[in-house]
Amino acid sequence: MKVLQFTIPVAHDKSIIFEMVNLPHFYPYLHRHHETQITWIQDGEGTLIVGNNMHAFAPGDIFLLGPDLPHLFKSNPEYFNGDEKKGVKAISLFFNPSGMLTPLLDMPEMKPLKAFLQQHQQGFKIPEDAFNEVSQTLLSTKNSFGPDQLIQFFQLLKTLQNINAKVDPLSSYGTSHSISENEGIRISNIYNYIMQHYSEPITLEDVANAAYMTPQAFCRYFKKHTGHTFISFLNEIRINEACKKLTDYKFDSISTVAYKCGFNSITNFNRVFRIIIGSSPREYLDNYGKNFSNLTKAAS
Repeated sequence: MKVLQFTIPVAHDKSIIFEMVNLPHFYPYLHRHHETQITWIQDGEGTLIVGNNMHAFAPGDIFLLGPDLPHLFKSNPEYFNGDEKKGVKAISLFFNPSGMLTPLLDMPEMKPLKAFLQQHQQGFKIPEDAFNEVSQTLLSTKNSFGPDQLIQFFQLLKTLQNINAKVDPLSSYGTSHSISENEGIRISNIYNYIMQHYSEPITLEDVANAAYMTPQAFCRYFKKHTGHTFISFLNEIRINEACKKLTDYKFDSISTVAYKCGFNSITNFNRVFRIIIGSSPREYLDNYGKNFSNLTKAAS
């Protein structure tokens, strides 16, 4: 995937860099960088597009993204409406395993941590039951200085390595080292168009026209650069949004969610939902309720 090559402003006296985001919305273009990234979403909701997959994000989510992994934290449409009450906050940590940290990671004692980072280059979302420990260690790392910060950083990596729950990779498409700023912007604009119009009866011709391409050329281009067909990407966007709406409990029925997300029949919605999620909307909602109840009991 050809995407924006994003350069993290690395200080010469730092091997790890923290970035605090407090803005109306997240950076709106698909991009990648050589650094591994750990991001804790504190405010803001949207869709994380990473490689060829997408995942909803909300406050309390923490993600690890491997080096050179194309990604975009796409804020929901309401964050672009100029509402001063809407905004995003996040803490991100960046480090380059192939940069200044290489000598440390090459030490025999660091072999398990190095293997862990190599194993998870496609990234993963930190499980909810590990949130407290990971977030606290991340804050301790941010608030430390000098050698203490480096010690806390390796403690953070050890905390991630010790997560017992099975974690799924955020992407299965791999990374690419082809670099083109224009391609990154073009793909991002296509993503933005689809995500702004997913609830409408959007057609291949509509999105091809928005990209200033013929439908045939667009199909080849989109498949080459994303690993998706237009329909498969549109369906994933719609089902991802449906999952967010279902778990918000803001709609009175599953069929209402289906129509709000661009499906013209509940039968088609149920079929596509099962293909992508692996269960029916009702089963998904029931499982979400059970998991939420179990987490509430564990926290009390």
